[in-house]
Amino acid sequence: MILSDFAKAIGQMTDRRFLRVLLLGLGLTVLLLIAVTAGFVWLVEWLVPDSVALPFGLSLGHLDAVASIASVLAVLGLSVFLMVPVAAAFTGIFLDDVAEAVEARHYPWLAPVAGTPFVVTLRDALGFLCVVIAVNLVALILYFFVGPFAPILFWVVNGYLLGREYFQLVALRRVGPAGARAARRRHAGQIWLAGVLMVAPLSVPILNLFVPILGAATFTHLYHRLESGTPRRG
Repeated sequence: MILSDFAKAIGQMTDRRFLRVLLLGLGLTVLLLIAVTAGFVWLVEWLVPDSVALPFGLSLGHLDAVASIASVLAVLGLSVFLMVPVAAAFTGIFLDDVAEAVEARHYPWLAPVAGTPFVVTLRDALGFLCVVIAVNLVALILYFFVGPFAPILFWVVNGYLLGREYFQLVALRRVGPAGARAARRRHAGQIWLAGVLMVAPLSVPILNLFVPILGAATFTHLYHRLESGTPRRG
């Protein structure tokens, strides 16, 4: 059934509302990456001197330039692990557009909802962003200790994070925060499996950029399938 939800989401990927959210999420992610890189470079240049005096009248110059280049490479390296989760967090801000597009095509009989207040959506998205960054940084350290099991750790960690976030944000529209948390607990196993399915495209360049939209659409189908008999907020 999860594969059926996934297939329906893929079938709607050319929807203009999907593409709009994709561009917004990617645009904000790129802007954040640029801002973090610029801030980190500025900090490194401020802390690292231009040259260091060595014994016998020698000096080592251009240290700030070398440190700046190294800092840029470090930030870009981290972005390989964090770009998609961060894009997913930003996309959560615009999730209503994706959910509405899915419901309009596949569930036209559902009563319309007012939508989640922007402040609530922004708070949850930023909270998820902090959790994602913290957990993935810890996982990045653990990758060096688990050896060949690193891919499994990557799938387990990000499968949980993506599943939790997408289901929470989709359910929030219909049943509010408390109802969303209760629904997530009821279906924790399927939510995690669907999250792992979302992790699969993360290893494919370009395709991984579509994961936030694909995940939001898939979990909209998943939510309505699992909670079809549960009263919803009108």
